[in-house]
Amino acid sequence: HRPAALNSYSKLYSSPTDVDAPAAVEEEDAFEGDDDAIIQIKPSAMARLVELKSKRDADPKSTVDPSSPLILRMGVRNGGCSGLSYVMDFSTADEIEEEDEIDNYEKEGIQCVVDAKSLLYLYGMELDFSDELIGGGFKFFNPNAEESCGCGSSFTV
Repeated sequence: HRPAALNSYSKLYSSPTDVDAPAAVEEEDAFEGDDDAIIQIKPSAMARLVELKSKRDADPKSTVDPSSPLILRMGVRNGGCSGLSYVMDFSTADEIEEEDEIDNYEKEGIQCVVDAKSLLYLYGMELDFSDELIGGGFKFFNPNAEESCGCGSSFTV
C-alpha cells in the first residue's frame, strides 16, 4: 500500500508520456516516412514540423499564405568541432534553386529542400526530434558520417 503523499507526488511529477501517450502514439503513427526521400524524417520530427507550421499559420503577424508548405532547408557547411556542421532553417519558395532536391510531404504541408552540394553528405540521413529537457531538439543520424561530435551537430566524412 502506497502512502497518500506518494500518490499525490507521482501525479504531480509523472512524465508527459504517462498522461498523453495514446494521443502521441496515434499522431506519430499517422505519418509514414518516404523510403525514397533524401532525408528520412522520423514521425516525432514530422510531428514537430507540423506543429511549427500550425504555429506559423495561426500567427496573425505572418505574411505567409497558410496553404503554402513549410519549407525546411537542410544543408552542410564547413565548421563545427568535427569539420562539417549541419544547417537547418526555414526557407521560401522563391529561394528554391533549380539544382535543389525537394522532398514533398503534401499531406503534412512540409517540403524538405537540400542543395546539390550538401546532397552527397546528407543522403540517407535520419532527422528525429526529442523533447527531452537536456539535449532535446532535432537530432541528426547520418550514415555517411565517419565521426560525429558529442553535441551531434557536426561530423566528418
